[in-house]
Amino acid sequence: MTDRPTGSEFGDGEPVVRDKRRIDPDTGAAREPSGAPAAGAAPGMPGTPGAQPPRDPSDLIGPSAQEALLTEALAERTADLQRLQAEYVNYKRRVDRDREASRELVIGSVLTELLGILDDVGRAREAGELEGAFKAVAESLERVTEKLGLVKFGEKGDTFDPRIHEALLHNYSDEVDGPTATMVMQPGYRLGERVLRAARVAVSEPTEQLPADAAKADVPVESTDEDADRSAE
Repeated sequence: MTDRPTGSEFGDGEPVVRDKRRIDPDTGAAREPSGAPAAGAAPGMPGTPGAQPPRDPSDLIGPSAQEALLTEALAERTADLQRLQAEYVNYKRRVDRDREASRELVIGSVLTELLGILDDVGRAREAGELEGAFKAVAESLERVTEKLGLVKFGEKGDTFDPRIHEALLHNYSDEVDGPTATMVMQPGYRLGERVLRAARVAVSEPTEQLPADAAKADVPVESTDEDADRSAE
């Protein structure tokens, strides 16, 4: 038969009786609960019964420090908001600019296809054949194109500008002081700053600019661009 172990938590084999009564039977006084904090333990400390969670660090600093923290946080949020607002404004400007550019491209493509019709209208007007219903339709078409921003340019006497003029004929004249469009063979059109078609003109230059070889040969004053280039060579 095995002997019972001795020296265990139960004592030397004797039962252990614990008195958990809250009232002392001898004195009648209330006993403190066995889970009460030990003497000297500060209430609310972690690891003790009834302990409260640690307070926010801001509760441990003074009012001036709290105000400084709030001011710094407000400045950071304000800077973030201003940055987001600036990014949105730039994005909106970029979108509006791209939308306007796309709109001008589409309108320019349509108007370019109508330039031949406008040329026919102009020739009919010069020939005196723009009458009746055809005249009403033509004028309506011109009003619509003008409303869309189409501008006609190229007049006799304009100073020649290679950016907006295309020289089909070239000659020399004593009646001009510089390169001048003396005849408009086909008007030009532009949409805003964009030239849809250059004006096709005849250009006259002052006689003193006539090449020396041509003057000695007593050639006709009027010549083409190709002839002028050959003479200059």
